[in-house]
Amino acid sequence: MRVHVADHQLISHKLTYLRDKRTDSPTFRRLVDELVTLLAYEATRDVRVEPFDIETPVAPTTGIRLASPRPLVVPILRAGLGMLDGMVRLLPTAEVGFLGMMRNEETLEATTYANRLPDNLHGRQCYVLDPMLATGGTLAMAIRYLVDRGADDITAITLLAAPEGIAYIEEQLGDLGVPLSLVTGAVDERLNDQGYIVPGLGDAGDRLYGLV
Repeated sequence: MRVHVADHQLISHKLTYLRDKRTDSPTFRRLVDELVTLLAYEATRDVRVEPFDIETPVAPTTGIRLASPRPLVVPILRAGLGMLDGMVRLLPTAEVGFLGMMRNEETLEATTYANRLPDNLHGRQCYVLDPMLATGGTLAMAIRYLVDRGADDITAITLLAAPEGIAYIEEQLGDLGVPLSLVTGAVDERLNDQGYIVPGLGDAGDRLYGLV
């Protein structure tokens, strides 16, 4: 798996305020939206394109456009939904699918409770949105699910990642057989005993939707 930590002062600046427990939910949502657009710029460097002939006011020329089939953006519910607007702002013609997944807080294992995806993802580039790569169980299951349906290029976008989560993804998906990338705002120190990233930013879903 290719891991890209988006080392940029603006990203670090926005992450600082996301981490601050004094940041209210409306500000938290706005910062996530802005941060995801910055991360999406990094994540889409290898988006598939094709030549496209146009005419400028001066002369004909050849540019590029997104290739078919269009990329698929997949937020993992519920917290990944808070990242969707920031992503589709950069890729407005992308299709969107949804995966509902949740982590059992006792076993830390992920289960799927909802699926709104095309049946056939053959030849599709997919961008998976999940704010936190903590234990890695949810993201690994989502990626495997997409590949089983035919996706042949996966990029995961997270605000933060833990070293344990990255190691788990690499261990579990080493046989994936398709290109896999992770673009994240930062790799934090570790997980605590409850499976939360340290220093992290707490429960991203709760903070997005005002449940704290």
